[in-house]
Amino acid sequence: MPEASFSRGAQHPPTAVPRVDPPPSAPRATTAAGAGLLASLAPLLAEWLPRQRWFAGKGRPITGFSLVSATELLPCATTGTTPGLLHLLLRAQQPEPPGHRHGSGCGHPRGAAASDCYQLLLGVRPALPPRLAPALIGRPGGGPLDGRAVYEALLDPRLAALLLERLRMPGTLGPLRFLREPSAAIPQALAPRLLAAEQSNSSVIYGDTFILKLFRRVSPGTNPDLELPLALARTGCTRVPAPAAWFEAAPPTEGAGPRSDPFTLGVLQPYLAGSTDGWQLALDALAARGDFTEAAHALGQATAEVHLAMARALPTTVLRRPQIEHLAAAMSERLDSAAAAVPALHPYRAALHAAYEDLAALGRTGRTWTAQRIHGDLHLGQVLRTVQGGGTGAGADTRGGESGAGSGGGGRTGDRWSLIDFEGEPSRPLAERRRPQPPVRDIAGMLRSFDYAAAVGGHDSPQDWAGRTRAAYCAGYAEASGADPRDEPELLRAHETDKAVYEVVYEARHRPEWLPVPMSAIRRLAAARP
Repeated sequence: MPEASFSRGAQHPPTAVPRVDPPPSAPRATTAAGAGLLASLAPLLAEWLPRQRWFAGKGRPITGFSLVSATELLPCATTGTTPGLLHLLLRAQQPEPPGHRHGSGCGHPRGAAASDCYQLLLGVRPALPPRLAPALIGRPGGGPLDGRAVYEALLDPRLAALLLERLRMPGTLGPLRFLREPSAAIPQALAPRLLAAEQSNSSVIYGDTFILKLFRRVSPGTNPDLELPLALARTGCTRVPAPAAWFEAAPPTEGAGPRSDPFTLGVLQPYLAGSTDGWQLALDALAARGDFTEAAHALGQATAEVHLAMARALPTTVLRRPQIEHLAAAMSERLDSAAAAVPALHPYRAALHAAYEDLAALGRTGRTWTAQRIHGDLHLGQVLRTVQGGGTGAGADTRGGESGAGSGGGGRTGDRWSLIDFEGEPSRPLAERRRPQPPVRDIAGMLRSFDYAAAVGGHDSPQDWAGRTRAAYCAGYAEASGADPRDEPELLRAHETDKAVYEVVYEARHRPEWLPVPMSAIRRLAAARP
């Protein structure tokens, strides 16, 4: 797709406005999508984007932008006090990280530079009221928004409410399509509030009734956080909130290759008011010196129910020798890369490689495993326990899944676990996240989460607490599925090891004070050859 672009380099002094041409073949729904829009916004966005928690390219300079689409959801009038609402799909160009295999977004062909595509919702006003001052991005100099205040629209209740109205009334506006489940009842005039806990995306809660998750980094194809809950709802599975509405963008008309998949932009689901995430519940149990095994057993049952429903709803496949050897080789490559980055892994490399070799050896003997769609990033922050009978409480703002606040212990009879946030690991390419995988990958992620909770919660004997909790979770999974993950020790150990290796690199780079948590697991797994 021909597109507007510019580069910021030595040839442009900081105060210069780079030249930007309009995208001639982009879907056009606005007057604000004129030739000067991107040029006027680019200097502001180059400063604002890297400060956002959901921006994926931290640590690398933004070398340019290109505009995929611009749509006025509310006209950005030049006079009056009515705010405008501008929807942008914008590609940020950055240097490719060394050794990184980057998947291009927005249908952009692979090139020398990485380019992630971001969804932005910008409010436009002549002047911001004081309550919206923290939302200010800046005032463009020149272009169609010259001199007006451009700000983060999700912090403006008036504009956030408009998004819900668009979802209530399905239809098309330029490249944007708003869709709704026919049976979904979405009331009017639900007060919005932005959920501050999200990191990789943004969520708006509407009246403790619905939550709208907006994907910030987008790419062609149905996002699993829409695809999987829709498929599960149609099987009758009630462990996952069913989507009520969603919206998407049509793919670019040129330059996107043979694919014609739209970009999933946002999903509206029921908000589980009165729920608390599993991470907070585990920490509360640890703080009270309480037991978490009953809750973990029930959580294992819920996980198995969701896995079984996904296997019914979507295609499965069988991993045979070539696929198993490829899986083990990829894990070994990740271990070698991790050991090069974190020397603390060196003493354990041989034993950890043996875990992957044991898995590959089983493939060579003819062993097979079923692969299916899975959650992809399962941990205690991605599960919610709701008190049956409703009610709101301290945990009411934990629906976003990336952090939690609330009270509660290990669980009460009659409470119910739900699984949320099926997006998978956002840093991985969408095609990889949609690929069938062994269900044990989800199980390994949850087992690692129990280790983290035990360490962070300050238990006197964290390995004992985590061990009991892990055993209860596996027992609950076996009870509901008929398959105990502990009966496949080579498969489980390989996936736990792969997850722990990833954690070592993450903690070494971002939270070195937490590095002992995954390193404790590395020592245990290195000594635990079946």
